[in-house]
Amino acid sequence: MNIEAKTKILVLDDEPIVLKRLGPALEKAGYVVEVYSRSADAFNRIQEAEFDIVITDLKMEGLDGMQFLLEVKERSPRTEVIVITGFATMETARESYQKGVFDFLAKPFKLGDILETVKKARLKMEQTHQA
Repeated sequence: MNIEAKTKILVLDDEPIVLKRLGPALEKAGYVVEVYSRSADAFNRIQEAEFDIVITDLKMEGLDGMQFLLEVKERSPRTEVIVITGFATMETARESYQKGVFDFLAKPFKLGDILETVKKARLKMEQTHQA
């Protein structure tokens, strides 16, 4: 069984265009994907299910991305979190990494870059499981 087929990804971004591009691209790459435009909905979902990879924006209404990634890591430490943001600063990047983020991508990003980052996160998970 190939690992892509069972890799579950949650994408949270309040910009519909990001979800429209990212969801289908990840599904086409063979991942199981759920997309959310409201942090409250995504937050409820991580209470119910565990995801292998979470891709989240930082600046959103309601629960912000930093709080969300902390919740994800607390509930499931092995989940890899990838942050995508239009407000990329050294400070937010550093804070993200301190909180256990796998990678940090500034918007606008290329689809190829995010697919590559997801692939690296998945490889890291495979190596962790084998260790």
